[in-house]
Amino acid sequence: MGKYYETFARPALFRWDSERAHEFGVDAMAWLGALAPVCRGLEFMAQRGLGGARPIQAFGLTFPNVVGLAAGFDKNARAWPAAAAMGFGHVEIGTVTALAQPGNPVPRMFRYPAELAVINRMGFNNEGSESVAARLARQPVGAARRIPLGINLGKSKVTEIEAATADYLASFARLADYADYLVLNVSSPNTPNLRQLQDESRLRELLGGVSAANAARGAQPGKRRVPLLLKIAPDLTWPQIDAVLAVIAEFKLDGVIATNTTLARPGYFASVNEAGGLSGAPLRARSTEIVRYISRATLGRLPIIGVGGIVDVESAAEKLDAGATLVQVYTGMIYQGPFFAATLARGVSDRQLR
Repeated sequence: MGKYYETFARPALFRWDSERAHEFGVDAMAWLGALAPVCRGLEFMAQRGLGGARPIQAFGLTFPNVVGLAAGFDKNARAWPAAAAMGFGHVEIGTVTALAQPGNPVPRMFRYPAELAVINRMGFNNEGSESVAARLARQPVGAARRIPLGINLGKSKVTEIEAATADYLASFARLADYADYLVLNVSSPNTPNLRQLQDESRLRELLGGVSAANAARGAQPGKRRVPLLLKIAPDLTWPQIDAVLAVIAEFKLDGVIATNTTLARPGYFASVNEAGGLSGAPLRARSTEIVRYISRATLGRLPIIGVGGIVDVESAAEKLDAGATLVQVYTGMIYQGPFFAATLARGVSDRQLR
């Protein structure tokens, strides 16, 4: 399947603008998700290839394999029901904001095939948390889901930074019923001032507010506290990461996602004049470095989802060896095809069973 994609499908898709190809991929995945018998057959084949690998336990959830689909692909919860059929062990939708917004002007996504990389400045384009909640209400929930579903929350662009906590809380209230876990995204480089929420004082306010709402939710009859994670940037300094980890510990978050896209322009990209976050192979070393740092700083007690530069089995295994509990991909799937997750999960399983 990978060879077919590389030889035929990828050249055809790459003739299109990046965002048009992205939307085609979402449409195709949504179409597959509507074919339940086909999905179950593909899922069976994907999971059978894992050999004797055991499911992963994290955040109180069970993951059939370590590979997840990162936020950014299925922004509006249209396609995720097909994720297990493609070999994913979990999927994260979003980023979702309290208010619907169109995102930044187009063009806003750029491929660099020779570098296995993408630069994007999408700007959290999505239908808003009320619309996404309505769609999720019509989709599988609880035990009917094949794999865990994460929901990634961000700040609406028009919301001032001082009102960010209320903005996140509005989305939390609408979407917590549908999430197996929730992510607070404070690290996208494409929403003005968003990364200021990683500053210790602002982060304490945000995590305090959402954690309190989550605890109050868990105290209600028939409700539960939702596992809560934080997604951080790869451009933080070590002292900044230490401060973030201190706040995470203070509010007892369930995990961290390391990392989002980078504003750095290493190597070839020093001469590329496109604003936005860089993802793919150039991010590999830095994101792994941060995963390793967090794992050591927390003595391996804080679950980490490693993201950034995973383009093959070796780069996925590298994140796990550095201390990640799970990994996520998106840019790698653009270059390796829709069943890249199944290939990764099998490869990592084979390494672990040797």
